Amino acid sequence: MPPLAPLPSAPLTVASVQAEPVPGDVAGNASTAARLVARAADAGARIVVLPELFLPAYHPPTLAADPVGTDVAAAGDRTVDDPRLTALSEAAAAGGVTVVIGAAVRHPDGRRTISSLVVDRAGAVRAGYDKQQLWGGERELFVPGTQGATLSVGDWRFGLGICYDGCFPEHGRAAALDGAHGYLCPSGYLTGSEHRRDLYYPARALDNTMYVVFANSVGGADPWRFNGGAAVYDPEGRTLAQAADTGEEVLVVTLRPAQLAATRAAHSMLVDRLPDQGSARLFLLG
Repeated sequence: MPPLAPLPSAPLTVASVQAEPVPGDVAGNASTAARLVARAADAGARIVVLPELFLPAYHPPTLAADPVGTDVAAAGDRTVDDPRLTALSEAAAAGGVTVVIGAAVRHPDGRRTISSLVVDRAGAVRAGYDKQQLWGGERELFVPGTQGATLSVGDWRFGLGICYDGCFPEHGRAAALDGAHGYLCPSGYLTGSEHRRDLYYPARALDNTMYVVFANSVGGADPWRFNGGAAVYDPEGRTLAQAADTGEEVLVVTLRPAQLAATRAAHSMLVDRLPDQGSARLFLLG
């Protein structure tokens, strides 16, 4: 087992956002995101996480009917240059924050992915991570990503996941083994899934003794009604902040190296982990 990445040297303040996007209105949703990013920056956040597919809205009928209008295009170096995102880029640059926001991305080779765009502190936009674990009917519209991604902000390292990715323990573990201190998960959880929504992400936090930032949409019309509950979890899986199931919210929480260090000293699963669990299993009769 390789040694863990060094702990960050200073606290970092993050924001988890829940809001209701309008299906198909990329420019309008980018403007909503810009307003929420500015609000988070004013509260001291340096990273702002918004929900899965927030720019086009997670609304499969619209995504299927208008792929050209709902996608953003990535160039060969994964940069995204779309005038509809200008307000969002300007808000990130004005606030000096890094933004992680969900989008439908069209790649130069024609692939269409559910992705997290990363808007850096200068306002430049990149297709930062493509969702690897597609859920249900997403497979009819998108192809899965093929590799994980780690975002570095100062000396903090964050694994990137999107919604269903976080339901797989090995996805969060891959981030932790790459040195992540936290896991950023833009998501789209539907009404009725509250139990699973509130179980997976604190579990990923404790599994890997890392912070988890979970963002989710709200509102919409059945069967595409979303249940909010945006949250930030500490490295032991405890809730640091959680929004209600309805209504717009910006949660602002400070992540602390000392808490990360104390949790990893008390719960050493990452360093105690066996390289494998044995190639053959015993079969016992009771």
